[in-house]
Amino acid sequence: MVQYLKFSTPAKNQATEEISDWSLSYHGLLHLDTVYWNLPEAALYEEAIFRGEGHLVNGGALVVDTGKFTARAANDKYIVRESTTEKQINWGNYNRPLSTENFENLLYRVQAYLQGQEVFVQDVYAGADAEYRLPVRVISQAAWHSLFTCNMFVCPKSKEEYKNFVPEFTLIALPYFKLDPRVDGTLTETGIIIDFSRRIAVIANTGYAGEIKKTIFTLMNFLMPLKDVMSMHCSANVGEEGDVALFFGLSGTGKTTLSADPKRKLIGDDEHGWSDESVFNYEAGCYAKVIRLSAESEPEIFACTKRFGTILENVGWDLLTRDTDLNDDKRTENTRASYPLEFIPNAVPEKMVKSQPKNIIFLTCDATGTLPPISKLNTNQAMYHFISGYTSKVAGTELGLSKEPELTFSACFGAPFMVHHPFFYAKLLREKIEKAGAKVWLVNTGWVGGKFGVGKRISIRHTRNMLNAVLEGKLDAVQYRKDKLFGFEVPLTCPNVPDEVFDPTTAWADKNEYWQKYDALAARYIANFKVYEGGVSEEVFNAGPKRLC
Repeated sequence: MVQYLKFSTPAKNQATEEISDWSLSYHGLLHLDTVYWNLPEAALYEEAIFRGEGHLVNGGALVVDTGKFTARAANDKYIVRESTTEKQINWGNYNRPLSTENFENLLYRVQAYLQGQEVFVQDVYAGADAEYRLPVRVISQAAWHSLFTCNMFVCPKSKEEYKNFVPEFTLIALPYFKLDPRVDGTLTETGIIIDFSRRIAVIANTGYAGEIKKTIFTLMNFLMPLKDVMSMHCSANVGEEGDVALFFGLSGTGKTTLSADPKRKLIGDDEHGWSDESVFNYEAGCYAKVIRLSAESEPEIFACTKRFGTILENVGWDLLTRDTDLNDDKRTENTRASYPLEFIPNAVPEKMVKSQPKNIIFLTCDATGTLPPISKLNTNQAMYHFISGYTSKVAGTELGLSKEPELTFSACFGAPFMVHHPFFYAKLLREKIEKAGAKVWLVNTGWVGGKFGVGKRISIRHTRNMLNAVLEGKLDAVQYRKDKLFGFEVPLTCPNVPDEVFDPTTAWADKNEYWQKYDALAARYIANFKVYEGGVSEEVFNAGPKRLC
């Protein structure tokens, strides 16, 4: 909105109704224009539409355009390198260092930039378990970013709670503020910069709301393991008997879709903590990919795209009819819907359960079309595959990806968001698995019958039926074969799934080509794991694949 036009906006009169005593002056933010404190969803709708940030479409959702950035700017993430935390951080491509001097100067420029500006503040909690939750303040330029924060995190319940709210971490989201690489020490004009010692982060020059969510997730990935809580890039659901299932995987592997099971209650779709007492969601909402979503294949998520309170990012819509088109990929393959978790009918209201996982599923999108559709892993194999994190990045989830999936190894099934070394998380996961007696499975949600462009994506119906069998214990009594290359156990049969599905060679016209491609995949695993060879036990190292010759 043009700043020099002085007139009241829809929520001007309620801007300070839910104000905190912990003012923005504690963050060095002075001489601001109106500060809109903790506005509810309806007021944020009005502000976003009034300011031209979004449009109301049929069903009640708010459609927004995130601008230049329609995915995460993975190469523009930085962590401030300072003495109190630098030895705990796994420095590298995902955790690039920025000097304290650069960050201090950047904060001064941010404080100066915001003078005379209007901002929105949302005080929320990351973590549904009160014993581990973290008070977070999100300060944003855009009203819809504030609505996104409301959707995705746990909000205080009363005016008194807002009044007494003291943030332990502060995130400042500035989509219109450009960095200067010459001054700020960054690669580009865009940056996602976290200072763990000051408990503050700045997101600059990107409107993609996923950066807010993932920045807070990165913070939790740093803090929670220090409290003996396993921090996980996974979805989670629970059965009637309290049996929790965890679904690890990168975006596009099916975490959200497969955990939204009408037979089970959803704990959350993306980010969780696992303590000795509970499994709890870090968030209060879902952030689902919706490209080509259908009411037939994913009815629960599809229904959310038609509701008031949902934000639709970069989704196509008709100006005349106000109808949305979930098949429209002109803006991006990475169209998204942000909505409160309670929009899913069978979601757990508390967003946590006082229970332990019984089954852990590693979801991998194998674009080579060679991995079996499901395999059972022993503990050493589980550690090998967790540290490896093999999958394929699918179109749209990061800047620069084409429509063809890109094979990758993402440690812990979430390397861009992990701060400690993968061994740190793997050790904690092993302890949790052994203590809970959980079973671990590798599930391929990628291609069969050939690589991308030749074969086809595995049937989601088959995948659901296999997972139902896992969760209902129906794969406990079936026969298994030992995989020739990877050594894991592959079932020969499964209820409601054709037997030939469990032998990937049957879908290939040329069996020799299948084994060549499968052997090549094993070679890539082995090459990737060489960097971890010196830090794992001999048993874990030997749990990897063997070549054909």
